[in-house]
Amino acid sequence: MQTTTNKLTGIKMSIEPGKSLAAIGALLLVIGTFIPFLGIIGFILLMIGLKNLADYYQDRRIFDNALYGIIFGIIGVAAAAFLIVAVVFGGSFLGFQFAPGGDITGNLFAFFGGIAIALVVAFIFYILMAIYLRKSFDALANKSGVGMFRTAGLLLLIGAVLTIILIGIILIFVAWILLTVAFFSMSSAPPPPAQVAPV
Repeated sequence: MQTTTNKLTGIKMSIEPGKSLAAIGALLLVIGTFIPFLGIIGFILLMIGLKNLADYYQDRRIFDNALYGIIFGIIGVAAAAFLIVAVVFGGSFLGFQFAPGGDITGNLFAFFGGIAIALVVAFIFYILMAIYLRKSFDALANKSGVGMFRTAGLLLLIGAVLTIILIGIILIFVAWILLTVAFFSMSSAPPPPAQVAPV
């Protein structure tokens, strides 16, 4: 079993807990494409696993960048939800209203314009989330030697940019699958000793 010693606490740490939690979390994110509740659990397990791996590799970028990414994602969803609610319930101020049959009457431009702004806000923050998640996975690829992390991060970013069309959603789905495989592919063998450069 691969272990390392934390420089601050002197406690030996194993890669297995972080690797397993992150792998299960990534797998739940794949399933969460169809069952959103499992996706939320997957994100939580992924973050716990990344925190463990960041401590193991003694590289805060692995966890910090992922945390920033998740925060951007939450802000994007919250901002978009707030704008949509404001548009729907503030229709009288914007010049439109919902008829008894559910039809929208009045200023349709204000209604669809408000929805479009909410989607743009969510889109921007989702790209920011993907950028920081990619930074996290790149750092993990450098530390673990598993290049698939880098590929998954790139696909996640491209997919986020292309979410306006169907192919973006497909790329994101593939990215989570690759991320799951990457975590399960992490070696548990001790790393080779560092080479000392000749003086």
